[in-house]
Amino acid sequence: MEGEMKTIARIHSDFREKFGIPRQSGIVPELKAKIVFEPEYRNPHAVMGLEEYSHIWLLWQFSQAVRKTWSPTVLPPRLGGKTHMGVFATRSPFRPNAIGLSSVRLERVELHEKLGPVLYVSGADLLDGTPIYDIKPYLAYTDSHPDAVCGFADRVRDYELEVVFPEQLLAQIPREKREAAVGILRQDPRPSYQNDPQRRYGVAFAGFDIRFHVQDGVLTVCEVERLVRQD
Repeated sequence: MEGEMKTIARIHSDFREKFGIPRQSGIVPELKAKIVFEPEYRNPHAVMGLEEYSHIWLLWQFSQAVRKTWSPTVLPPRLGGKTHMGVFATRSPFRPNAIGLSSVRLERVELHEKLGPVLYVSGADLLDGTPIYDIKPYLAYTDSHPDAVCGFADRVRDYELEVVFPEQLLAQIPREKREAAVGILRQDPRPSYQNDPQRRYGVAFAGFDIRFHVQDGVLTVCEVERLVRQD
């Protein structure tokens, strides 16, 4: 009998919805999150020695992309949403098994009286509440390949927008979240096939709806509104 995948922890991030989440981990290093273990895995011995590592791997579930069927090809947004690629040549969430893989910086490990060991990380590209299946240390001598060839991803990795975030609007965002907010916008959250300069978009981040439009490679924030949390 095949082993059952168990949720060992959940991440708590500033993303309440998928739109706006960076397409890869580490692209916006200012993003902060914490990982809280499920009750049966809150044994401090399970993370003994982990604090000696600077980065960790997270294996997790695309919890909002679970499907009963799958397609052998997908349409990567960075290729305009019109070019087919094999699902295994991409990191699309729509896979036979909805499993994600992220490398994040481990800022610190803290032992909480009620929650047990809590991992504080940066650069995570996960939705708030995402279930985590496993945590492994990142080993630079074997996991890093500086001369690797990255297919079509190499052709689109440097794409960024210029961000205009008026000072009076930026001031509404908590100071410690501002760099991360700008970093998210710089990566262009829009699907690549949407390029209407009159269209207004909104990213839900850190309890705020950041609304913007894009024209000629410039993203301009036009409104910031506090979101009412509905649990």
